[in-house]
Amino acid sequence: MSIVKLSGIKKLFSGSALTRAEQKQLAKEVLLMTLARATAADTNIKSIEVAKVREVLLDRTGEKFTAANVRVAANSRLYEQAPFERYLHKCSRKLTAKDRKNTLEALLEVIHADDRVSDYEVTFFNHVARALELTPAQIIGLSAD
Repeated sequence: MSIVKLSGIKKLFSGSALTRAEQKQLAKEVLLMTLARATAADTNIKSIEVAKVREVLLDRTGEKFTAANVRVAANSRLYEQAPFERYLHKCSRKLTAKDRKNTLEALLEVIHADDRVSDYEVTFFNHVARALELTPAQIIGLSAD
């Protein structure tokens, strides 16, 4: 199953239940979708950000993506049907806390790719963190002994 098609996300929104394998696939799709959208967070998709997304996706999923894959995911027709945060929020219920945190950590890598952070990127990060239902403690890795 190709991550680029975002079929797990589409299946989830159709109301179908996901198998364990599909949930793992969903985590990868959420990662792709989030990182791709991050490249457009400040309305200026830079090639350095796209390259960083490809690098991070390879590191975290073991799969190669083209620059075109990233740009298509950043501007997917899915977002015409519902806001990006709504997709993330619904998906977050099917992801483990580890997968959600992995997505946010990967997002930080992409945001810092061009050595500057815009207000739009900070806002995008905060929206993603809320949509993924991560607490501040979870985000920084704080847990009771």
